[in-house]
Amino acid sequence: MLFGTNSDFGKKMEIFRMSLQATSLRRQVIADNIANADTPFFKRAEVTFESQLKRALDSERKESFPALLTDKRHMAFEEYIDYRGVKPQIRIEYDSNYRNDKNNVDIDKEMTDATKNAMQYNALLEAYSRNIRILDTVMR
Repeated sequence: MLFGTNSDFGKKMEIFRMSLQATSLRRQVIADNIANADTPFFKRAEVTFESQLKRALDSERKESFPALLTDKRHMAFEEYIDYRGVKPQIRIEYDSNYRNDKNNVDIDKEMTDATKNAMQYNALLEAYSRNIRILDTVMR
């Protein structure tokens, strides 16, 4: 990356890239859910990413009152999580049944999620492109 992930700009662009990958994976998972809406015993899946990224970014903030660890067996209140290590995860929802055939895909929810995900992807892509244009303008 041009500025590296240690600069504010580089970090922002890396987060955009990671978020775009997560929304792309989410689109694939939602499409799989929709394709299997009539498959008996199929369990829907979902992608988790944003909450993990938020937790990692929150862990970078300095504690106003850090815990004093006087023994190596003490557990820290909060540990630093490197945002670059956050990866989207696919979670299968086993504990619900939407129909008698044990399939738990709600097609209306999947279509709503697909629309929301497409809007999120477009917003991320627009923000990413805007930052690239700004960089291009600055470098001229």
